[in-house]
Amino acid sequence: MCRHLAHLGPPRTLAALLLEPEHGLLAQSYAPADMRGGGTINADGFGVGWYPPATAGGPAGPVRVRSAKPMWADPSFAALAGATSSGAVLAAVRSATVGMPVVETAAAPFTGDRWLFSHNGVVRGWPGSLAALAGRLPVTDLLTLDAPTDAAVLWALVRHRLATGADPADVLAGVCADVERDAPGSRLNLLLTDGGTVWATAWRHALAVRSAAGATTVASEPTHAFPDWTQVPDRHLVIARPGRHELYPVAPHRRREGEQ
Repeated sequence: MCRHLAHLGPPRTLAALLLEPEHGLLAQSYAPADMRGGGTINADGFGVGWYPPATAGGPAGPVRVRSAKPMWADPSFAALAGATSSGAVLAAVRSATVGMPVVETAAAPFTGDRWLFSHNGVVRGWPGSLAALAGRLPVTDLLTLDAPTDAAVLWALVRHRLATGADPADVLAGVCADVERDAPGSRLNLLLTDGGTVWATAWRHALAVRSAAGATTVASEPTHAFPDWTQVPDRHLVIARPGRHELYPVAPHRRREGEQ
């Protein structure tokens, strides 16, 4: 079912965020704790996107690397991760749904303009169940999909709605509702960032969030055994910024009492 993570806060190396924690994405690639019937390991590729420091010309867009290898089998990434720091990161390890290709371009994060996006889960009845929604997209969006996968189509749906100027929280909530209508029973943990804010949904799969010391991490599974991780309830949306987060029911977006 894949695993993913987004982090906002003071700059840290990719290695410190993904490889070194006792249950970081590297560990989750070969020993995930909660796949919920969606495979046993996440060995079908990985990807990492991060935002470099702003320049005199303004904020920099995201940089992304992807691979069809398991994260543990790519020593070049380990070297890169130890030498690269960022305060805004989105990363994922992939467990491909049966029948979908294991190729580099199928690995999250997907990107466009300032955005990074990941999907952890599965769309039931693929591909027929998404045909009606996909049919509303511009033909060029379909012809330029990264890969013939449910996640790539979800990204096309999200990207198309973002381009209209819609609020990202409403975009994710709307995509989840529309896909649930056409493909009931789907697992739709969606993760989106522009480098300053993270938006994420928990929809029939695990999601946790932790805010501390000016940083916030949203992840499929807690990366450390800290007691202050919050498990996100099913069909809830996370809106996170460095050091704080809020939880809302997917529709409407009302803040849960007591959340940071």
